Amino acid sequence: MTFKVKDYYYKKAKKENYLARSIYKLEEIDAKYKILKKGSLVLDLGYYPGSWIQYTSDQIGDDGRIIGIDLQEINKKLSNLKNVTLFKADFFGLKDLGEIGLERKVDVLLSDMAPNTTGVKSVDQIRSLNLVEGIFELLPTFLRSQGKLVVKLFESQMAQDYLRKQKNHFEQFHFLRPQGVRSVSKEYYVIGLGYKRPKD
Repeated sequence: MTFKVKDYYYKKAKKENYLARSIYKLEEIDAKYKILKKGSLVLDLGYYPGSWIQYTSDQIGDDGRIIGIDLQEINKKLSNLKNVTLFKADFFGLKDLGEIGLERKVDVLLSDMAPNTTGVKSVDQIRSLNLVEGIFELLPTFLRSQGKLVVKLFESQMAQDYLRKQKNHFEQFHFLRPQGVRSVSKEYYVIGLGYKRPKD
């Protein structure tokens, strides 16, 4: 099955000077769940090419700050955004906040990361879940109490089973498939509000 690469959201992103069509997924999530506020400290995992960075930078304002991490080379097209700091790094190799210049835990953790897909559905589902599991394991290190989480995941029974065990870590736990997700895609987003940090 194929899709038109230059679809409505692609053209809209191009027209509005966003780096990718994925901006509209975050915009819809934010409108529905009020994820981003002025002055927030935000961590964006797998930010490249950077449309979520662009949107978040605007939403959190000059008093906010967003840290973007990706394995790809730093996208210099984002260098004009003064409240943005980018790192070429493996998030899962980080041990503490200081490695990415943080002095406190973040208010919001965003992840639009996806694995390198193989086209084999079961393999891709497992790889996606592995990323999400890694994020949840590091939440106590990086996300503050009452913080918010937005993370992408590929649909599978394994994912449902895993997330059922994680929902108690948040006061509210939601699932959303934004309109911007292509019809052929099995991705959806997990939204956690009011993180219940384990006691140190």
